[in-house]
Amino acid sequence: MEFRSATGADAYHAVVRAGADLLVALDFDGTLSPIVENPEVALIHHRAGPLLVDLAARVGTIAVVTGRPARQVLALGGLDEVGNAIGELGRELVVLGQYGNERWTSGVRRVVSPKPPAGLASLIGDLPRLLRRADVPDAWVEEKGLAVAVHTRRSTDPRAAFERVLPILREAAEARNLTVEPGRFVVEIRAAGMDKGIALRRLIDETGAKAAVFVGDDLGDVPAFETMLALRAEGVPTLLVCSGSDEQSELRELADIVVAGPDGVMDFLGTLADALGG
Repeated sequence: MEFRSATGADAYHAVVRAGADLLVALDFDGTLSPIVENPEVALIHHRAGPLLVDLAARVGTIAVVTGRPARQVLALGGLDEVGNAIGELGRELVVLGQYGNERWTSGVRRVVSPKPPAGLASLIGDLPRLLRRADVPDAWVEEKGLAVAVHTRRSTDPRAAFERVLPILREAAEARNLTVEPGRFVVEIRAAGMDKGIALRRLIDETGAKAAVFVGDDLGDVPAFETMLALRAEGVPTLLVCSGSDEQSELRELADIVVAGPDGVMDFLGTLADALGG
């Protein structure tokens, strides 16, 4: 792993000292699983389950904070089984889906979710016209229940398609009081009022964690990084880890540690578990 500065090394050692009072939260896509053309087959890294269980024995809480629907992440990650193993250790796995709007825990074992936001159905119905206007007929639309995502990764020129469709979708979303979340060749539209930063702070308050680690890879993780920096300014030890890629640089500039994609995340989790001891 690559420390961005001496401050990053200090942050790492500070969260290690927290031990059982530490919360470790991770994004899913690009962090626990690779980015693939078809998000429906983005299976969790084969090393992730055992590493999360091993880490859970040493910290207070393990959480997955994702833009995906919670049920989808549970299936792709085998997180129900991971939660069982973590529960046997007397710990809890928390999954916060759709940027924190959905919640599942290994203790309750059911997804708690609000109703879809007003205006989302109207926008989904208008998407064929909007995509024609942006000249991205090959964009793939993923309906998520509380959100909709437009992927350009399968397009002939994914970056150009993304740049054409983003302002058009932003305009349509703002007219319906919805929030736009750009990502790695994806534009997600969802309800306002919730993001990974808000969700993470609430989880820290709820668990009473005295230190926190967050691992992410994309623009949707920026609010979580900003919350972690705000907590650090309040005196709470925090560590920001970027699952690095050539497609996204903003998180890299904010991070204490940069690792090489999901493989690097797995190495980091193993190193952290070793540092925390038995």
